Amino acid sequence: MPQVSKKGQVMPASPIRRLVPYSDAAKARGIKVYHLNIGQPDIETPRFALEALNDYRWKVLAYTHSAGEASTRRKMTEYYKKWGIDVTEDEIILTNGGSEAIQFAFGVCLDAGDEVIIPEPFYANYNGFATESDVVVKPIMSFIHRGFALPSIEEFEKVITDKTKAIMICNPNNPTGAVYSEEELHQLAELVKKYDLFLFVDEVYREFAYDGKYVFPALNLGIDDHVIMFDSVSKRYSACGARLGMFVSKNKEVMKAAMKYAQARLCPSAFSQVFAEAAVDTPDDYFVAVKNEYLARRNCVVVGVNAIPGCFCPTPRGAFYAVARLPIDDSDAFCKWLLEEFNYNGETVMLAPATGFYSVEGMGKDEVRISYCLKVEDLQAALKCLDEALKVYPGRVHF
Repeated sequence: MPQVSKKGQVMPASPIRRLVPYSDAAKARGIKVYHLNIGQPDIETPRFALEALNDYRWKVLAYTHSAGEASTRRKMTEYYKKWGIDVTEDEIILTNGGSEAIQFAFGVCLDAGDEVIIPEPFYANYNGFATESDVVVKPIMSFIHRGFALPSIEEFEKVITDKTKAIMICNPNNPTGAVYSEEELHQLAELVKKYDLFLFVDEVYREFAYDGKYVFPALNLGIDDHVIMFDSVSKRYSACGARLGMFVSKNKEVMKAAMKYAQARLCPSAFSQVFAEAAVDTPDDYFVAVKNEYLARRNCVVVGVNAIPGCFCPTPRGAFYAVARLPIDDSDAFCKWLLEEFNYNGETVMLAPATGFYSVEGMGKDEVRISYCLKVEDLQAALKCLDEALKVYPGRVHF
C-alpha cells in the first residue's frame, strides 16, 4: 500500500481540535461540554452584514479576482484608515482565512530550510504551516510568570543565523493575550533592518486590547519593505465561518510573488467578500459593547482560575485567551481525562493543552489555553467543573 509522506507523518495535530472526538463522545453520553478550547465567539455577528448576503442577487456565482474583488479591497482600505494604516487596494490580497495569508507568506518569503524566529508559546498552526513549507521554527521563550512579555531583543539576536529570514509575532497574542508596545515593535523594526529580515505580524485581534493598551500597527513602523501583515474578519465581527483573511504588504516584489499563489488557488470566496464589504460599516458602538463583554469574561477567568488551589493565570492584555498553569504534569492527559472520565453534575470542560502551542519538546506540560469566548455564566460553570476536576484528578501534582 502507498505510504503517507514524511511531511504528512510529522504534521502536528491541532491542540485546539484534536480532542474533538472525545468531546463528541462525551456529548453522546449526555454530558454537557463547555468549550474553552476554541476561539469561537458566542457574540452575534452583525445582522446587517449577514443580511447583505440575503440581499445580494447573483445570476452566476462566478470566480472573483484572484486578489479579491477591487470593491472589497477598497472597502478594506477604509477600515484600515480608521486605525491610521494607509494602504491601497493593490497592497491587499484577500485570502481564504487568515491561515492562507500565513501560508502565502511562508511560500513567498521562505525557502526550505530557512528559519523563522517566533516567541513561544505561539498559535499552534504556525507549526503546521512551517511543516508544510519545510521551514524551521526557531523559538525563543516567553514566560508565564512575566505575563508572557515579549522576549528582549538580545534573546532574538542570540538565535539569528545565516538561515534566518523572518521574525513572526502575533499582536495581541494568541494564545497568551500579551500586547506588545509601540516601543517594543520599533526595537523589532531596528532588528529586522539590521539583519535584513521580514517581519510577519498577525494582527487578527487588534480590536481586543484592554486596560488602556493600544495595538500599534506594524505597517506604521517605517520599514515598508520588511513587513507583511496578516488579518481576518473572523474575530472582529464574530464571523469565524466567513473564512476571509488579508495578506497586506507595501513590498511590491512580495505582492507580485504572492499573486502567483493567489492565482494558483484561483480566488477567495465570493460570499465572504459580500459579507466583508458590508461588515466594514459596523458602527463603533458594536465594538465598544463587545470589548466590554470580553473584558468581563477575561476578569471572570483570571479571578476564577487564580482562586483554584495550585493554579495561576496571568492577566491577558488582549485577544480572548489566557494560558493558565495547573497542578498537573501532563496537560494532554488531563484534557483527555476531563472528556473521557470526568463530569460534575453531568457537565465537563474542554481545554486546549498548551503543549501544542510550543515547539520545544516538554514545554506546556502544566499549562492549558483557555478561550473566554463564552458568556460569564458559562465560564463560571466551566471553572467550577475545573475546580472539582482538580480535586479528584489522579495525576494532580501537589506542591
